[in-house]
Amino acid sequence: MTIQESHLLVLGGTGTVGSRIAAQLASSSIPALVASRSGTGDNGVIFDWDDRETWYNPYEKVDKGDIKAVYLIAPPRVDSVSVMMDFIDFARERRTRRFVLQSASAIEPGGPAMGKVHAYLRELGTRGEVDWAVLRPTWFQQNLAEQENHVRSIRDESKIYSAAGDGKIPWVSADDIASVAVQMLTSQSPSNTDLLVLGPELLAYEDVSFLIGISMFQILADKRLKKLAAILSEILGRKIVHVELSTAAASKRHQSYGMPEPYANMLSSMDTSIKFGAENRTNDVVLSITGVPPKPFREYAKSVKSVWEPLTVA
Repeated sequence: MTIQESHLLVLGGTGTVGSRIAAQLASSSIPALVASRSGTGDNGVIFDWDDRETWYNPYEKVDKGDIKAVYLIAPPRVDSVSVMMDFIDFARERRTRRFVLQSASAIEPGGPAMGKVHAYLRELGTRGEVDWAVLRPTWFQQNLAEQENHVRSIRDESKIYSAAGDGKIPWVSADDIASVAVQMLTSQSPSNTDLLVLGPELLAYEDVSFLIGISMFQILADKRLKKLAAILSEILGRKIVHVELSTAAASKRHQSYGMPEPYANMLSSMDTSIKFGAENRTNDVVLSITGVPPKPFREYAKSVKSVWEPLTVA
């Protein structure tokens, strides 16, 4: 099947954010190709960062038209900079003008991993060679319900593990990230900037000592409680406690779930930086870009509470 018009390309199109971008584009009848290693779906196309022959697939699927914009989501490893830069150049040679990169709130332009890709896009934009935007979302609300390490510990142990201490995070919904991304991909005027994409409230994981001795009545009654474990305790009707890990222990825990060591080390270090206030901030980016307030964590947690319910044995 070939497609007879200008299209958008969503890399990582079956992932947490990419799938939501694809769904929002489809609901607005905006043509898009959804790239993944499997290439599933009506507009699916096979794409593998490690197989450069597959990079041609999206462009071969568009006949008599162009791919005008690409949403870039990196492969889950730390050594992705050169391959992403190569793909950006590959796409530019095929008349793609706009690139929207998903980075992270903790990574500044020119910093490690996506920071270098961010700086490259900014450099190209300064020379007038591309239109660009970089989304720097904070930690996803969906992590707690879609990542196996969190799901299993909350469900089976009534615990959340992190190296974040009492540090606060403006947890953001992947739906809101996707909504901002769609605007950046489709707007008439290019953004040519980076955007911190943050949720509406600051929530700590919560430490064990805070919950010891607290009753469910107190959790429900005290409206000032703005901590993750307290919200989960309220929603699930049982006490959820936060277990603080060292950076090294957090990395080993990630690795025990199959994460490569360099990537696990990077994530645990980012987690530790939260303890010292790295994510203690909010803004109005989601509202100003989309016109809709960002979703609070409690609303999301209620919608997925069944994933944390203890398994029953038939």
